[in-house]
Amino acid sequence: MSDLFEFIENGSPTSVPGFKASGVVAGFKRSGAPDFALLFSERPAAAAGVFTTCLFAAAPVRYCRELLKKGNNIQAVAINSGIANACTGKQGLDAVRKTAERTAAKLGISPDSVAVASTGRIGTQMNMDIISRGLDLAVPALSSDGGNDAARAIMTTDTVPKAAAVRVKIGGVPVTIGAMTKGAGMINPGLAGLHATMLCFITTDACIESPLLAEMLEKNAQNSFNRITVDGDMSTNDTVLLLANGVSGAVIRKGTPEAEVFENALLAVMKNLARRMVKDGEGSTKLVTIEVVNARSARDAKLAAESVANSLLCKTAWFGNDPNWGRIAAALGYSGAAFDPDKCDISIDGLPVMTRGGDAGTPESVAVEHVKKPEFTIRCDFHDGDFDYWVWSSDVSYDYVKINADYHT
Repeated sequence: MSDLFEFIENGSPTSVPGFKASGVVAGFKRSGAPDFALLFSERPAAAAGVFTTCLFAAAPVRYCRELLKKGNNIQAVAINSGIANACTGKQGLDAVRKTAERTAAKLGISPDSVAVASTGRIGTQMNMDIISRGLDLAVPALSSDGGNDAARAIMTTDTVPKAAAVRVKIGGVPVTIGAMTKGAGMINPGLAGLHATMLCFITTDACIESPLLAEMLEKNAQNSFNRITVDGDMSTNDTVLLLANGVSGAVIRKGTPEAEVFENALLAVMKNLARRMVKDGEGSTKLVTIEVVNARSARDAKLAAESVANSLLCKTAWFGNDPNWGRIAAALGYSGAAFDPDKCDISIDGLPVMTRGGDAGTPESVAVEHVKKPEFTIRCDFHDGDFDYWVWSSDVSYDYVKINADYHT
């Protein structure tokens, strides 16, 4: 709860007036679990997106980038889980276009207003018969209560669906922001504007033009989805789409107090879902916040924090309840960040474990109790400047290896 906005119980993209969604079993997954989702706006929505920076960007990512560059309004998003449609060449791009065309025909809208997203196995061609079956089921199932069904249908190795929504007043008018996301492994997003997989679909009934939407989305991605890591691997399919249908009538313009309120509420939704993605990391048992403070530059703080967050030695130590600060120090030291190691302090939930580059003298038996907790914070103070950076990370367990060893087969 904030003074300016509140989270909606069981909130989702369809908590937003004017949006409908559905999640159905099309047949992509051998398990028979839901694997096709459809998100629909009753009126064309201004749109913005950020996508993976991976050079092997999947066909739907390439398609959506072009769609948004044209400034198109978006009215529907078709999402499949099970096939990534990445590294599939011209045939993969043709499949995306056909998906958009078939979705548009079913909904009676323009193909240029349909975005497409995929997650799953790389290198497999899309089965258009399954797409058609999904559309046959998903279109009649569209519902203003369907957001959580859609969130379940986009899951891969996720153990729980992830959706949220907030309500905020803009100029006295109630405005809603809803979202759903998926991602549990292959999580280390590198999202850039006109940016296992991280997918996120955000809706709002605010009236905002696409350029301002894009500006807000890119800024907030840097402080939410780009601050998380599960395994240090970036996906070919990472996609975040933000749709604004304007149904509330609340107009938001750049540089106004209303824009600031909306942007903060949007960030709250994005951070909520980013955090939950790390907590649901494949086989993870811990959520660890890495803070680097008082660094010489923003670059140094970021390099150092991400080095610790992605260190396999650190992540396995956290799983084993081992407060091994030497591994943290080593990760800081090889990160490429410039700092004086003789000034560096490290603490775990405020408990000093390294002081001025050496052992703080804290008994290991005391430190163990801190890393046993499901959530804790590691703070690295360089005493060398005024720049800070934080990252949410997870541990690496036996189950992570099992999940990823078995995923392909």
